[in-house]
Amino acid sequence: MAWIIIIALAGAAIARPAAELLGKASGWVMSLVPLVLFVLILRHAGDVADGGAVIATMSWVPSLGVDLTLRLDGFSMLFGLLITGIGTLVTIYAGAYFAEKPVADMGRFLALILLFMTAMLGTVLSDDLIVMFVFWELTSLTSFMLIGFDGHKPEARKAAIQSLLVTGGGGLVLFAGILLIGMTLGTFSFTEVLARSDELVASPWAGVIAVLIMIGAFTKSAQVPFHFWLPNAMAAPTPASAYLHSATMVKLGIFLLARFDGVFATMPAFGTTLVIVGSLTMTVAALKALRAEGYKAVLAHSTVASLGILVMLIGLDGEVAAVATVGFILAHALYKAALFFCAGTAIHATGETSLRKLGGLARFLPVTAVAAVLASLSMAGLPPFVGFISKEYLFEAQLTNGWNVVPIVVAVLVNAVMCGVAGVVSIKPFYFKSHRVDAVKHGETPVLLIGPLLLATGGIVIGLFPGGIGDLLIGPAASALYGSPIDVSFQLWHGLTPMLVLSVLVVSIGVAIVIWWDAIHDRLRRHDRLFRLIGDGGYHWVVDGTLNVARLSTRILQNGDQRRYTAVVVAVVVAGLAIALFAGPAGLYIAAPDGSLRVSVTLVLLLSAAGAVATVLGRSLIAALVSVGIVGFAVAVIFMLNGAPDLALTQIAVETLLVILLTAVLLRLPARQRHSRTVGERRRDAALAGAFGLVIFLAVASMSAIPLDMSLTEYFGQTSYLEGFGRNVVNVILVDYRAIDTLGEIAVVAFATIAAWALLRGSGPSKRAKE
Repeated sequence: MAWIIIIALAGAAIARPAAELLGKASGWVMSLVPLVLFVLILRHAGDVADGGAVIATMSWVPSLGVDLTLRLDGFSMLFGLLITGIGTLVTIYAGAYFAEKPVADMGRFLALILLFMTAMLGTVLSDDLIVMFVFWELTSLTSFMLIGFDGHKPEARKAAIQSLLVTGGGGLVLFAGILLIGMTLGTFSFTEVLARSDELVASPWAGVIAVLIMIGAFTKSAQVPFHFWLPNAMAAPTPASAYLHSATMVKLGIFLLARFDGVFATMPAFGTTLVIVGSLTMTVAALKALRAEGYKAVLAHSTVASLGILVMLIGLDGEVAAVATVGFILAHALYKAALFFCAGTAIHATGETSLRKLGGLARFLPVTAVAAVLASLSMAGLPPFVGFISKEYLFEAQLTNGWNVVPIVVAVLVNAVMCGVAGVVSIKPFYFKSHRVDAVKHGETPVLLIGPLLLATGGIVIGLFPGGIGDLLIGPAASALYGSPIDVSFQLWHGLTPMLVLSVLVVSIGVAIVIWWDAIHDRLRRHDRLFRLIGDGGYHWVVDGTLNVARLSTRILQNGDQRRYTAVVVAVVVAGLAIALFAGPAGLYIAAPDGSLRVSVTLVLLLSAAGAVATVLGRSLIAALVSVGIVGFAVAVIFMLNGAPDLALTQIAVETLLVILLTAVLLRLPARQRHSRTVGERRRDAALAGAFGLVIFLAVASMSAIPLDMSLTEYFGQTSYLEGFGRNVVNVILVDYRAIDTLGEIAVVAFATIAAWALLRGSGPSKRAKE
């Protein structure tokens, strides 16, 4: 199975240079990559048909217990087929969508969309939670780049940043939950976590882990209160919207919740939270869909409502809920991707994004209109489409659970809105008010029609012949979710049941919504305050507040006064050391344990103190600098007296270079006739310097009085030659044990040297000045 990830990654790597060679044929050729992956995944259908799983493991970071383990079961196969199957159609569609744009844009888009596909496949196939998280975050990064693909548009940049902040922040929360799982169970293997779920639920961290997992999933799948980013992400090109934000990425949170539902099934609060959050999301999204104006915006809000339905289904118990979840995932992916394709074709043809300004497009886009109607009939839940079957299972899952009537009422109303939206997005722009659009900029092409026609007809074919897809996909996926084999009866007709009555009620209300759409839309448009409250106002409040705090702190701290910067740093160091010294459990030690006094060291220290005093009292900057050099060279002598000649040589070299550089800089500075500091400022500086010297003295005296722990010294002495192959322990520590730190220090010295060179280089009179 590793070849699945390798082939996908290779396709992303070659997409851009291939587009330069292939031109307009790039979409067709690069679509072979997801098509091949679709076939490779489908080959394992027999292996997972009876609840089995295909597992492949490679060592990745053995020191941390992280393995590159891929696991293909019924549920991950469903997602894998959707990712690669719709990915194939998206790649073909993108070839026509970008046909009139520069080839570089097409190549960049294909590279990003295939990289996103790689991340999605890695996420759903990973069994190791750390590996899954790496791919999870890669989906957020590639989504950010796809949403902001048209970087010259402010709305695209704004939406891309918003999506990255929300999903990336949620990813960090998810990572915290994963680390707590590893700390609790000592493993990151999801298979083992599922097998030891009782142990995890019994741990004191179970509640925290469940909350962290849910927050990470809610941000990715746009659940309340993180529902606002998905509709704004419609600034992405339509192929990206059809792929990322309807069929694949936004369902990653659903995928994660469904996986962990088996782990936290015995925690009643987990399922209850999912039902409540899902119901709230459904309600908010349905209201916003009725109020939305943009073609893609209406579809996006309905997608959020669908995600809320899925979250609610995962929170329910029983076999029917598992079948309903899987069936709804499949049905939604088929009709929503098809509708996004149709919306993209309509917008591409007219250049108009507002749904109210479109009409009569069936004259110019007849096949697209047919595909839109077929897809919308499945979305409305009418027979004989697969959307009808999934809706029947949705109502059955609710009726057979112990919940009260409220979620059922919410589901009926929200599905009625979905039915109304389906009618509006397919009928109004294509068949009503034909005078609104008199001509189109681009007509239909076969490449633009392949995706929506295949997906729309797939919805009706599966609805008419559901047995095959039930055995191939629905049954294995539902069994993987439920944790044991399920005998799935995925069929179109269930007889005269309460579910059928609810379906008829949904369609009746949906038809009324289509008829009075404009009136409902206009009435909701008047309530701006309400929709600002349930929109992204909270997000902007947090972001704007953070920026305001940053501006305030910048005005206070970044004021251009170097002396104030230094004073703040020194004051913080003094406060930190004082707290550590006087509040520490060991107390404050001043006297040395043996009370001995070394004359040589004492004389050198007195010389160092004299240099410090001379520095303070000196009138000349050069004289003060030489006095500071005395202090530095005295430190080098102390090193030599204590048996560290290498450190002494380093100190001498650094001190010499420092004195020379600073002297050269001082010679270039303009001479001042008087002090720039007031008497009060100088007194404050003196007090701060005295406090700094005092706490440093106390810290050094206390450290000298405490018995020295030689364990680390002995460790380096014993292992420096055996592991670092060096006899000089100090060198081995610098080069091997703390190599990254040393590299950073070298970089600092290099940057400082460059800066000093820039200050000291000759800058003779310019040519213009000579003239």
